[in-house]
Amino acid sequence: MRETPPGEQVVYRHMGLQDGHLLAVARERGAYEAARKAFVMGSAAVIEEVKKSNLRGRGGAGFPAGMKWSFIPKDTSRPHYLICNADEGEPGTCKDREILRRDPHLLIEGMIIAAFAVQAERGYIYIRGEFTREAEVLQRAIDDALTAGLLGENCLGSGFRFHLAVHRGAGAYVCGEETGLIESLEGKKGQPRVKPPFPANVGLYDCPTVINNVETLAAVPMIIERGGDWYASLGVPKSNGTKVFSVSGHVLRPGNYEVPLGIPLKSLIEDYAGGVRGGWENLKGVIPGGSSTPVLRAEVCETIAMDYESLAKAGSMLGAGSVIVMDKSVCIVRAIARLSRFYRHESCGQCTPCREGTGWLAQIMRRLEAGEGKNGDVELLQDVCASMSGKTICALGDAAAMPVAGAIRAFPEEFAYHIKHGRCMVG
Repeated sequence: MRETPPGEQVVYRHMGLQDGHLLAVARERGAYEAARKAFVMGSAAVIEEVKKSNLRGRGGAGFPAGMKWSFIPKDTSRPHYLICNADEGEPGTCKDREILRRDPHLLIEGMIIAAFAVQAERGYIYIRGEFTREAEVLQRAIDDALTAGLLGENCLGSGFRFHLAVHRGAGAYVCGEETGLIESLEGKKGQPRVKPPFPANVGLYDCPTVINNVETLAAVPMIIERGGDWYASLGVPKSNGTKVFSVSGHVLRPGNYEVPLGIPLKSLIEDYAGGVRGGWENLKGVIPGGSSTPVLRAEVCETIAMDYESLAKAGSMLGAGSVIVMDKSVCIVRAIARLSRFYRHESCGQCTPCREGTGWLAQIMRRLEAGEGKNGDVELLQDVCASMSGKTICALGDAAAMPVAGAIRAFPEEFAYHIKHGRCMVG
């Protein structure tokens, strides 16, 4: 991860270290001390501290982590489970894999604390199958922690029992949805479940289950170490703390950058990612939260802040924080056509609106891109998007529809040009 400016408070402070994955190095820098503190505080106090921090899920949904933990029943007659979603399949996102590769002990410690808070004795890290190197580093870190007595039957001598296992997925995007992930973890086809019941009551093996992603769980040790009020003081109201943004595309220094939520998008691109290729005036648009979020025009990017509320008001989403920067050489129709092909491929086919809708979107977008568009295609795309949004078991239907609908809304002139002239507006 790129270095942040001097004096800035950061949570994922070891991600830039080449040797941060080693247990000895991690412990020299204070790893597992927050877990020791959590055992003294007690599980209820840990949940309250995380609630106080207003840590929101960093996987895309933005649901408060402490509140999610509090939904787990206090009754422990059934096993409780903790799952880390390390699938990270959103195009443009590459932050979780860097945490796994550079500082796996931060995640393991966060999972120990979270498991203690919800009284889960077993945890799973569901990692994307393509993350071969990350899975190897993570497994080695778990083995080292187990040997050192940090995991297992007696975590840190506290008497708390927690066993952790790595499960490698097969690369299905839909398994990033928590119930699809559970189905896959149980050995079934990775298809999302109808909710309710929610995983907090009926999750893995029909038992109470908490699911958070890597970045969320990795933030927990610092919250326990420095307090929920400290974490809440970072960022902006309702969007507290820091966020790791994966900046890619037409910037001079693509990479992962940890910054406080609420930072201006222009500052993130200019001050951290080195600026737009060819200068800011060469910017066409930005996808601010990953491929499933609507694109923003350059004039909106001038003033927009990177937090949940500001992006929602602008008609987009923070999502997973995957900032895809596009300069004026990009044909928006071509870019969205490529995304539509991805979502058609990744639909699990369970829901008719998604199964059929992703196919229609990809087909129409391909026709437009090839110069075979005709009058009425834009209206047909909008109609298909409306028929998909909010009408499927999981959010993949929305994820496929939002980029198309957002691009039509932000760049209607490019779609009209394709239909009229049969080619892109750009060379």
